Amino acid sequence: MDEALLRSLTPSVLTVLVRRGADFAAAEDAVQDALVEAVRVWPADPPRDAKGWLVTVAWRKFLDATRADTARRRREDRVEEEPVPGPAPAADDTLQLYFLCAHPSLTPSSAVALTLRAVGGLTTRQIAQNYLVPEATMAQRISRAKRTVSGVRFDQPGDVATVLRVLYLVFNEGYSGDIDLAAEAIRLTRQLAAAIEHPEVAGLLALMLLHHARRAARTAPDGSLVPLAEQDRSRWDTKAIAEGVEILQSALARDRLGEFQAQAAIAALHADAPRTEETDWVQIVEWYDELTRLTDNPIVRLNRAVAVGEADGPRAGLAALAELDASLPRYTAVAAYFHERDGDLDTAAHLYSEAAQKAPTLEERNHLTRQAARLNVQRRR
Repeated sequence: MDEALLRSLTPSVLTVLVRRGADFAAAEDAVQDALVEAVRVWPADPPRDAKGWLVTVAWRKFLDATRADTARRRREDRVEEEPVPGPAPAADDTLQLYFLCAHPSLTPSSAVALTLRAVGGLTTRQIAQNYLVPEATMAQRISRAKRTVSGVRFDQPGDVATVLRVLYLVFNEGYSGDIDLAAEAIRLTRQLAAAIEHPEVAGLLALMLLHHARRAARTAPDGSLVPLAEQDRSRWDTKAIAEGVEILQSALARDRLGEFQAQAAIAALHADAPRTEETDWVQIVEWYDELTRLTDNPIVRLNRAVAVGEADGPRAGLAALAELDASLPRYTAVAAYFHERDGDLDTAAHLYSEAAQKAPTLEERNHLTRQAARLNVQRRR
């Protein structure tokens, strides 16, 4: 592979794309993608016309990215930046496509990946980056999912429970990732709630609204994470909270408790506290007990340990944590928090540093690194 040749051709290929109408930033991304492809392909099959090959592949990459971006923007334009109370808009084909992508024959991870690709307009590379897997691995996963549902007709879709799971995963992806799909997930859940009487649909809608209501306060102006205890609660969307609580109360009155209703009840208790110190942690522990009974999910047990530590003190939290698998995501961060609360700054600083290395996102990694640095400064004083 002649890397010098690639470097020498890059400016001229970039110029060709710009002259064809591509904006500079998009053209630059496309050329970089073409260079990666050249590194992969050329050793086994070198082209006769290197520049022509790069121009062709880069232009194709540019068109693919433009189509994906256009599809995403069309969906974002259909919803406002924040969800608003009120009746759902007229049904469209999007929710029906969610039902197809969420077919029970797919695992939840495959279903959400297929939905993000087929409905959300994301590229395979973007999805792979969010899942922290190689692009080739994600492409294979999506291809398998497509083959699985290829024979499923639109009048033979997945069941409601599977659709709810995928909507929940898509909401979480949009809530924390680079691509904002949270408002679209809320819009579709509104449609589903308007179409069927189902307490768990209502529970999921309430949960989404209560989480989304806190979104503006979740990050600082520099993009860093703001923990729940430190958020400016005056920035929470009180209308969304009120709507979420009303929907939740109506769902709970049907006496058919499910996991989304239980999660929404926990979110409502957080939203109901004017200050962190007034949070009803005892009742939150009780709701986590219900959620554990419903799901027996290890992450739920981890969150319950957090609530126990807040309700009964850090040593009680550490004791509850000791009963769990230490390999669970964010286990180390929780242990660091409780050791700090218990006054063991040396252990807490070490654990924060260790947790930062395991963090699934850059924002979390930076937050945990700052926590470790803060404690290290305190220890030196």
